[in-house]
Amino acid sequence: MGQEKIGRIEPEVVKSVGAFGGGIASSGSVCGILLGGVALISSMHSRASLDEKENPRLWPLSHKLVRCFEELTKSYGGINCRDIAQLNWSDRDAVREYYTNPESRRRDCAELVGQFAQAMGEILDNEAARQAKG
Repeated sequence: MGQEKIGRIEPEVVKSVGAFGGGIASSGSVCGILLGGVALISSMHSRASLDEKENPRLWPLSHKLVRCFEELTKSYGGINCRDIAQLNWSDRDAVREYYTNPESRRRDCAELVGQFAQAMGEILDNEAARQAKG
């Protein structure tokens, strides 16, 4: 979604974040939604080699995104997948239930994706407006 927003669809980048699901390789750690958002900001503002300088907007925008996600996930108890999905990714039966039961916490994850995508779009729009002003 983020790549569509910035008008740069790069399949290799999508492939590179595939293991973000389940909180980094199904470890239950930091939610892949947040990681994907930070990866998008990085793709826009980070350097391509150590010889280059990073755009100074990289860090404030990334921090803004993290704070936004922290706010969105406050009711879940944290930004980690284990807090949001409340799932042991090592338990195959629980994972199967998560993906097949329409009443599972997967609904919450899908809703969170939408909320974060909207918030990220607003952050990017505000940044574009700020840059246009000079």
